[in-house]
Amino acid sequence: MFDVVILTDNRYVNPTTTNWYIDQVLLEDQLLQTALEDKGLKVCKKDWADKHFDWTTTKYAIFRTTWDYFERFDEFFIWLKNTKNKTTFINSSEIINWNIDKHYLQDLAKRNINIAPTLFIEKGDTITLAQLFEKTNWKEVVLKPAISGAARHTYRVNHNNYKEHENIFQELIKVECMLFQSFLKNITLLGEISLIMIGGKYTHAVKKTAKKGDFRIQDDHGGKVEKYKPTEDEIKFAENCLEASPFKPIYARVDIVYDNNNIISLSELELIEPELWFRNNPISANILAEDIFNLISSK
Repeated sequence: MFDVVILTDNRYVNPTTTNWYIDQVLLEDQLLQTALEDKGLKVCKKDWADKHFDWTTTKYAIFRTTWDYFERFDEFFIWLKNTKNKTTFINSSEIINWNIDKHYLQDLAKRNINIAPTLFIEKGDTITLAQLFEKTNWKEVVLKPAISGAARHTYRVNHNNYKEHENIFQELIKVECMLFQSFLKNITLLGEISLIMIGGKYTHAVKKTAKKGDFRIQDDHGGKVEKYKPTEDEIKFAENCLEASPFKPIYARVDIVYDNNNIISLSELELIEPELWFRNNPISANILAEDIFNLISSK
């Protein structure tokens, strides 16, 4: 019987060859596993899609590096439904179902959290990009799916080149909801700030900047990540985002960017499997392990 299973994907279970990226992933998982084991907990690491593992043999399963699920949504949702009654997820399945769909941004905006101006183009809608640009009068936008990850089908579009993206946009809205979101120029000028929150409290932060000519800040797209010391206002904004959430996650990453009026805005509230950069602040893994230990001890 395990106390905690750390959830990953099959690429990060005993890989025979590694690179800088895989090494980072393995280190992140190991830091958490060591911190949990130091609390006296019995821990293992498993591919979330492992068909041979009996999920009733672990008290908890924590989502960490499950970074293939957004390429396998149907399979993931079935697994989630089948497994949620066999073990307890961290963060919970209710949190996952809310956070996996970017409609959650609307919920937070209604509670006075500043987000980029956004239109949700629902599945089956027949509107065109030309009509959207005319309707909003925005000069430049980001198109992205409501359910996605790792910049899947994420496009930077302006009123001069939208015709190049019209066909893919029409294909996408036949099958899924898309966000038509005003482009925030500071993402390329200042980057995006990620604040890591454990138990609702700030632990550390990083700043992500895109490579020249790109707007995707993820390091696997060539972006740069560096340690960052946030301002009091930035930390307070992250705390407000969590307070506005209908759930109280045990871990969270609050991604913020300054909008076109240079006001702090929420880019993403990541509550499923965000990279938490334990390697930049190993104490944060200990804090998370302590919270999980207390959770298990209270049952």
